[in-house]
Amino acid sequence: MASWLCPPHLRPPIAAIYHFARTADDIADEGDASPEERLEDLRAYREELRAAARGSVPGSARWPYVFGPLAHSIAQFELPEALLADLLSAFMQDIEKTSGGGTYADRAELLDYCRRSANPVGRLLLHLYGVHDAKALEQSDAICSALQLINFWQDTSVDLPRGRFYAPLSDCARRGLTPESFRAFMPLGDAPPPQEAINLIAIECAWARELMARGAPLVHRLPGRTGWELRFVVQGGLRILDKIEDLGFDTFSQRPTIGRSDAPLLAWRALRMRRQLPAMKAPFR
Repeated sequence: MASWLCPPHLRPPIAAIYHFARTADDIADEGDASPEERLEDLRAYREELRAAARGSVPGSARWPYVFGPLAHSIAQFELPEALLADLLSAFMQDIEKTSGGGTYADRAELLDYCRRSANPVGRLLLHLYGVHDAKALEQSDAICSALQLINFWQDTSVDLPRGRFYAPLSDCARRGLTPESFRAFMPLGDAPPPQEAINLIAIECAWARELMARGAPLVHRLPGRTGWELRFVVQGGLRILDKIEDLGFDTFSQRPTIGRSDAPLLAWRALRMRRQLPAMKAPFR
């Protein structure tokens, strides 16, 4: 996040935001704690955020390396506490959904999750850059939601065995699929994924690409290094979509990633980035 393209004076607050979100994500995901213990830790984490927002981080804080720098950044840059709290709300929802076998009824419900799990990061960065107009916020939300959706469809082979199911039930139903349908070929190796499951990933990827195209014009509105930073973010997400497409949309069997070998292509695409992004080839409907 705080790459060399980022203005140097903004690297400390961006790093503080990253450590806050990364640590909360680890609380929600890593280790052997029970769901109840994870939720309790996140509630304690939320109290630390309240203290940091008041400028009074307790000396007994469990995460001083997080909340010391964060409290300083909140005071210096007036970071909105509500956006940081939204991230914790999404992490807690993930725990509750996973432990309870929860699902998302439709795209609207999944986008509400994205509104709290991803969009706050973009809004916090725009806040640091001094960009507050409604159009920029809308485009930032579209980019961040697209990135979150791309992560879901990239991580299918990881999420399904862990009990995480993000495909909207309404999209599944139109293809005769249910969450139980995926248990027949997961974990990997039991059976190949059916064509309708592959088609579902193709549809979801097309949706993510459309969202990214909706938000991408923001790169032309942000000046200098900030705009270039965002170009690489957008192109990184699109590159993952390209790799999913190259796999025939079978992310049940493989997880595509970006490596050093992708850097020249990303740089070229960022340099050549235009107002309109290319559509995905022949998406299923």
